[in-house]
Amino acid sequence: MGFALSVLYFVTYYLTAPILFGPLAGFRIELILAILIFFVSLPKLAGSILLKTPQSVALIGLAFTVFLSVLIGTHWPMGAVQAFLGFIPNAFAYFLVCLHCNSKKKLQILVLMLFSVCLFVIANGCIAFLRGVPEAPRHNMDSLEIVPLPQEATTIPYLFAMRSDAGELIYRLRGLGLINDPNDFGQLLVCVIPLVFIFWRPKKIPRNFVFVILPVSVLLYGTFLTHSRGALIALMAMAVVAGRRRIGTLPALLIAGGLFAAAMALHFTGGRDISANTGSERTELWGTGLQLLKSHPFFGVGFGSMPDFTDSHLTAHNSLVVCAAELGMVGLYFWCLFLFPTLRNVLAIASPEKLSETEPPKPEQEIVSPAAREITAIDKAEIVRLGRLLVLSLTGFLVAGWFLSRAFVMTLFLLGGMVEVVYEMALQRGMIAPRLRLSRILPYAGGLAVCLVLMMYIMLRILNMMH
Repeated sequence: MGFALSVLYFVTYYLTAPILFGPLAGFRIELILAILIFFVSLPKLAGSILLKTPQSVALIGLAFTVFLSVLIGTHWPMGAVQAFLGFIPNAFAYFLVCLHCNSKKKLQILVLMLFSVCLFVIANGCIAFLRGVPEAPRHNMDSLEIVPLPQEATTIPYLFAMRSDAGELIYRLRGLGLINDPNDFGQLLVCVIPLVFIFWRPKKIPRNFVFVILPVSVLLYGTFLTHSRGALIALMAMAVVAGRRRIGTLPALLIAGGLFAAAMALHFTGGRDISANTGSERTELWGTGLQLLKSHPFFGVGFGSMPDFTDSHLTAHNSLVVCAAELGMVGLYFWCLFLFPTLRNVLAIASPEKLSETEPPKPEQEIVSPAAREITAIDKAEIVRLGRLLVLSLTGFLVAGWFLSRAFVMTLFLLGGMVEVVYEMALQRGMIAPRLRLSRILPYAGGLAVCLVLMMYIMLRILNMMH
């Protein structure tokens, strides 16, 4: 029951309560659902992996930092409470996955849920295109006169209207709720694409065509409709990571470069260029974010408050910069405390040399929790395959997140939970070494936070010299 309610909870937050429940959404169905899941989940807490993972400590620390950042930054107690309540539903996803998803079959259901969310949005966007979308006169870029977009073009639920670099009206696919921006939806799509391969079966060509190739093709088409530059770069990064093991790094880079050129020729970005010059406004916001970190080093300017400190009232469009500017080094530290063990564990399960073929103990010899016994039989090759799919998905999320202010979205915490579930599968079968202790991870997280800030500072200096 807990797992089924968790899946419903995820779908509700991705598609919004009004879409799923209609008039009943006014009764705060999502809050009622969260409270119900909380009490249903309590009996499983004692035997779960949550008490073993540093990510749990990281999320608790992040939640309190979100609260303190607003309380200290704006001196507004109610705003601090609202920020806290806004963060918790996303972080809750990690706990639910770790508590209730303990088998490959349940992982497949989670992937199916994510695919269904994407398919729902893509279908609605295509229906909007088929019904016809308003057109607008081309904006003359050399003229000071601004040609406004038609009002009806800006009110289509699943399409975002904007002008390309040439002044032409383009429509970009988007979702609702957590994915109501084309770039956010593009990020979700690139994360789900590799996960769909969890349904792949060797030598089952018809089955793979129906359950893998067709769904991936739909997701790629949806990514094209978002015209997201960040999503395109994320796809190229995923292609390099996926190809380097089979054909080497250099050939993988060449193939990714060819795919990038082909995508640009097909107007993947909707007529918007990808260059240092076109991103000058974004890099300026990155610089502003680092300045805010310098002036508010501990708890930042407050969760969600960065637009109030920029001339354009925009956020930085970089997850790292936004996290550091809004939550300070304390918040960035806890974010890295979540990220570091997640990346360390996913790379471990994706590496055959770090796994052994040790068979699981017989039932009468097992001294494991009831939740662990529910994990179905799985071999080393399958653990590695699942690990590599999660590596690709996290690569897509992080690369796309470099151009988005989405450090605290549900997708990251879902992926983090899925990593720990697969790691636990390997651990219960004696295939992999135990997780690093929290005391060892704490300094690594601090080092990662400092390195990320230094890397961003050096990158900005280089980009400014190029301009």
